[in-house]
Amino acid sequence: MTQRHGIDRRQFVKLVGGGVVVLVTTKPSALLAQRRRLYPEDLNAYLRIAEDGRVTVFTGKIEMGQGVMTSQPQMVAEELRVAFDAVEIVMGDTARCPWDMGTFGSLTTRMFGPVLRAAAAEARAVMLRLAAEKLGVPRSKLVVENGVVSVTGQPTRKVTYGELAKGRRILRTVDDKAVLRKASEFTVMGTSPLRLDGHDKVSGAGHYAGDVRLPGMLYARILRPPAHGAKLTKLDTSAAAKIPGVTVVNKKDLVAVLHADPETADQALSRVKASWDKPQPPFDTETVFDHLVKVAGKGEVTSSRGDVAAARTAAVHVFESTFHKGYVAHAPIEPHTTIADVKSGKATVWASTQTPFPTRDRLAEELGLDPKNVRVITPYVGGGFGGKSAGLQTSEAAKLSQITGKPVQVRFSRAEEFFYDTFDPAAVVKLVSGLDANGKVSLWDYHVIAAGDRGAAVFYDIPNVSISVAGGWHGRGRDLHLFGIGPWRAPGANMNVFAKESQIDIMAAAARIDPVELRLRNLTDERMRRVLQAAAKAYGWKPRVAPAGKGRGRGVACGIDAGTYVTLMADVTVDLEKGTVHVDRVVAAQDMGIIVNPTGAKMQMEGCVTQGLGYCLSEELRFTGGEILDRNFDTYLLPRFSAVPKIETVLVRNDELDPQGGGEPAIVPMGAVIANAVFDATGLRFYRLPMTPERVRAALAKKGATAAAT
Repeated sequence: MTQRHGIDRRQFVKLVGGGVVVLVTTKPSALLAQRRRLYPEDLNAYLRIAEDGRVTVFTGKIEMGQGVMTSQPQMVAEELRVAFDAVEIVMGDTARCPWDMGTFGSLTTRMFGPVLRAAAAEARAVMLRLAAEKLGVPRSKLVVENGVVSVTGQPTRKVTYGELAKGRRILRTVDDKAVLRKASEFTVMGTSPLRLDGHDKVSGAGHYAGDVRLPGMLYARILRPPAHGAKLTKLDTSAAAKIPGVTVVNKKDLVAVLHADPETADQALSRVKASWDKPQPPFDTETVFDHLVKVAGKGEVTSSRGDVAAARTAAVHVFESTFHKGYVAHAPIEPHTTIADVKSGKATVWASTQTPFPTRDRLAEELGLDPKNVRVITPYVGGGFGGKSAGLQTSEAAKLSQITGKPVQVRFSRAEEFFYDTFDPAAVVKLVSGLDANGKVSLWDYHVIAAGDRGAAVFYDIPNVSISVAGGWHGRGRDLHLFGIGPWRAPGANMNVFAKESQIDIMAAAARIDPVELRLRNLTDERMRRVLQAAAKAYGWKPRVAPAGKGRGRGVACGIDAGTYVTLMADVTVDLEKGTVHVDRVVAAQDMGIIVNPTGAKMQMEGCVTQGLGYCLSEELRFTGGEILDRNFDTYLLPRFSAVPKIETVLVRNDELDPQGGGEPAIVPMGAVIANAVFDATGLRFYRLPMTPERVRAALAKKGATAAAT
């Protein structure tokens, strides 16, 4: 049973000691209504002002490179009116932090941020109330700066937060009624202090789950099947068991060898003899799309307006396209890793996970323990991108520790990382669109298979629209696949925006209209217009019709994700002999509301562009049935430093809107902007990602053969 809480108030206060502690509750109200499904109605955020004046933030979120370890203290420092360096943060520890559903979906800043700011604002109100009592003046006569409360016009009459907190143990509960500071008043939010995790990570001092060492710890190596769906038919562990110090476990489909030395554990695993019955592969890398179309069904209509059938008959130009994208791996630098210590009816687990509290609850059920006796600690996480929401290695480590009575580490090899990844699913989009005589989009009939509905909605002014969705990366959509799938940075949106924004360019080229002009002609959303125009200005866009040809081209694509509006423009060079595509320049403009940390926001945009190069140009998992053919980076090709283009970022100011998501939006138009630029460079339209050199060469050869024949 899911436990939607962290620890009780008495336990928390005992843990943190004296000072002023602020608890937050999500009582039903305007600001928090949309967050009620994400957070429990009891405690969800803690803030402590200690007797030395330092402030500690306790959050169930984790740091995996996205920068929230810095931006969350910025929000607290701003609302509490203390110096940024007076704030420290405890993250992802289920024994010390409040319940949280996990770190994903670009939700930390836009969903948890307002709650955290409200806690800090209420804490400021508490300190002003205490100061008014101590200084003997009304609250209206007080001002606060850097944790010092003084009387207006009498700066020598002052008291510090630390002095006010001494000898007190005060609990305050806050909902969203606390008054937040306006953007025009910000002195900490909107700035870019050095990242709190920066020194640790560049110096090597930072600790990850794999750095944890416990007395008596065993390293586990687990017998893995050769393919998903394979059944173990014969097993002999006798040779492994003869190695001194090796422990062999064979329990409920978990076959493992363990030793205090990891290399000896490797040796023991190599001596395990096993036979497997592998199922016949029903489809592979190339035939999966036919499979998805066949089994997914018609799906569900998620959006409909106008009369699509009538519009198709009336349209001057009708365009029918089918887009494909293969499976994509998360491929983080840090493989899934867990150290578990289960003893005396309690479990302590150090895990590389995006979901400490759901992991705690799952482990409690698997181990037969009360959730309050399971503690998950999350050190730095070396990249997640959605792939560390699941955690097979955590279950394995905890079970093996419970069986052996010793601490156990399970760390995936790179081959295991690929085999047990929850891939971004292969997907298909079938799309029919139409233009009228005035260059207005009159028809949009959109059907997506296996990618889900994220990013499927259209923001253009199209009167006749039908959008249907069959399958996805979660729920019953997983039944379409032979191995694990799951969230991958902006799950589903990359495929949907690739299809949508490619189709817009297909229409622009056919109608002989500049692709930016066609977008603006069909767009009244002022926010998107501002972002598109900001990108065009920064890029220096000059109107012309595509394609230009001769191996060099430009592209444009727009998207909306996590409440953020984004436009990308890109320059590419295509080697017409080798088929290689090099992205030379990308301009990324986005409106993400109030910007907490501008440098952090730009880093996320740059990360999106860089990672997006992979699913555009090289990353596609090869498989035959349940057998994963890519097991390392010798065949699964990630972008290298030499592939990274010049990236220019533009933050479109919008202080009227609360902070929105920044970790994913800029990746979603990458497939389309590169495909559109490749079309401009070559006249070739690619309907499948990635655009590998082999596929580009084949398309160029086919184009040449067609031209010769005519």
